[in-house]
Amino acid sequence: MENLDEIKYQEALKKVKRIKGFYTHAIVYVVINVMIVIVNIQHLDKGESYVKLENFFTAFFWGIGLVTHGLSVFLPGMVMGKNWEERKIKELMDKEKNNKWE
Repeated sequence: MENLDEIKYQEALKKVKRIKGFYTHAIVYVVINVMIVIVNIQHLDKGESYVKLENFFTAFFWGIGLVTHGLSVFLPGMVMGKNWEERKIKELMDKEKNNKWE
């Protein structure tokens, strides 16, 4: 029973680390993009509009990465398929086991 509790604890710990990693990524995304906006606004010529395509490249493409990261954390079955980690671990363990005897 202790072994089962330890396994569940390790799985929960791993999930918490993944969630924390996503939140850290989101905070860095917001901070950096706010800094980019501030720098871009400071370098505008008088009467020039901020709304230009090149001002949104970083936010857009990094945003795609952030959404993908969020999906992999909160909906792992959608991105990698159900039980992908377990299957991959078993595959790698089987491969290691087979290579050990060669």
